[in-house]
Amino acid sequence: MKKQFNNFQDFYPYYIQEHKNKYTKLVHFIGSWLFIFFILNLIYSHEVKNLMFAFVSAYGFAWFGHFFIEKNKPATFYHPIYSFMGDCVMFTEILKGKHKIL
Repeated sequence: MKKQFNNFQDFYPYYIQEHKNKYTKLVHFIGSWLFIFFILNLIYSHEVKNLMFAFVSAYGFAWFGHFFIEKNKPATFYHPIYSFMGDCVMFTEILKGKHKIL
């Protein structure tokens, strides 16, 4: 069921709750790194296929984590913008050591 949120600040605790398992966070993290890699490769090479690789790797890893590890539906299905923002914040927090992934 779709939950309603007034702003990202209200959404983010829900987003983190949907990522309880550290391995779900790990596969999101890997997918985010791959997304960055392919976007940088797109900028460098101007090969448009890298844009497809960026999104397939980011969503592929994230959705794998939700369907097979966390066993829930990705927030992207209901809140695509907030979900993207949440992934960026969680990625940054993982880099800062706030979330354990290993």
